[in-house]
Amino acid sequence: MPISASERLRRFYDQFSSNDAVLILINADPDAIASAMAISRLLWHKVASTTIGHVNEIKRPDNLAMIRLLGTKLAHIDQINREQYQRVVMVDSQPKHHPLMETFAPHVIIDHHPDTGVQAPFLDIRPKYGATASIMTEYLRAAKIKPSVKLATGLFHAIKTDTCDFERHTLIEDVRAFQFLFRHANIYVARKIEQAEIRLDFLKYYRVALQKMILRNGRVFVHLGNVPASDVCVLIADFFMRVDEVNWSIVSGVFAHKLIVILRNDGIRKNAGTVAAKGFGQIGSAGGHKSTARAEIELEALKSQVDVKNDGKIQRWIMSHVERRADKK
Repeated sequence: MPISASERLRRFYDQFSSNDAVLILINADPDAIASAMAISRLLWHKVASTTIGHVNEIKRPDNLAMIRLLGTKLAHIDQINREQYQRVVMVDSQPKHHPLMETFAPHVIIDHHPDTGVQAPFLDIRPKYGATASIMTEYLRAAKIKPSVKLATGLFHAIKTDTCDFERHTLIEDVRAFQFLFRHANIYVARKIEQAEIRLDFLKYYRVALQKMILRNGRVFVHLGNVPASDVCVLIADFFMRVDEVNWSIVSGVFAHKLIVILRNDGIRKNAGTVAAKGFGQIGSAGGHKSTARAEIELEALKSQVDVKNDGKIQRWIMSHVERRADKK
C-alpha cells in the first residue's frame, strides 16, 4: 500500500530530536539547493540548527545567481566540522554520486535519481519524479507550511530546470507541485536566475565546440579538452540539443583530473542513463535519466583504455562506447 504524504512526513520527523545539529548535504545545483532550503524550513524550530553543505565547487552563473538572489547560505564541506552534527540529510543525491558523499553515513536520503542500493534509517527515493523539488513540495504541503516567496521561487526554478520546462522525464505530481509553487513564487526573480546562464570566460568553448564537433547519424560528439568547470560541458551539450538535426548530444571535457562526459537526447526511444552506465560504468561513475546522463572517470583509471594526452583519441574512444549502445535504443 502506498505511503501517504502525512505518514512520510511523520517518519521523516521521527529521525530528529530538538537538540540535533543537522547537516544537509548536497551536490549543489538548482534542484539540490532548493530541496535543501525546503529541508531547512521543515526542520525550523524542530532541531537546534541546520547547515547546508555542498561537496562541489559552485561556478555556474545561474547557480550563483540563485544563491545570491534567494539569500541561501551554503558552506563547502571542507569548511565544515562534521563532528559537530548529530544528523546528516542527503537530498537530491546518494552517497555513490560523489566520493566525498561516500564518506558520510546519512540518516535521511531524499532523491529522485535511480536507486543505487543505498541504506539509511529513512529513505525516500522516487526515480519517476522529474525533480526532488517536487517531492519536497509534497512534504511542505503535508506539513501545512506555506513556503516563503524565496523558497517557493527556488523550488519553482528547480522543477523548471530539472524537467527542462516539462520536456524531460516528469510525472503529474511534478505538474501539481509546479502549479502550487506558481502561486507563491516571484516569477521575475526566477526568470533572472534562468537568464544568468553563461560566464564570459565560457564563451570561447562554444567556438571550440563548433570547430571540433562531429555530427553523425543525428549525434553530435565534442571533446573540449581541459575545461575550467564541468558545467561548460553541460551548457554546450544543452546548446547542441537546440539544433534541428541533432537527437543526441555527447560533450566531454577534462576537469579536476577526471574525464566528464555529458549525454543528452530527445528522449524518443532512447535512454541516456542506460547508455552512460553500460558505456562507462565499469571504470567510473555513470548514470542518469532517459534524456540526460553523466559519467565521470578518473584519468588514472582511463589510462589503461586510451591515451589521455590525446584529445582526438579520447573523442574516438567516447564515440565507440556510446554509438554501439545508443544503436540498441
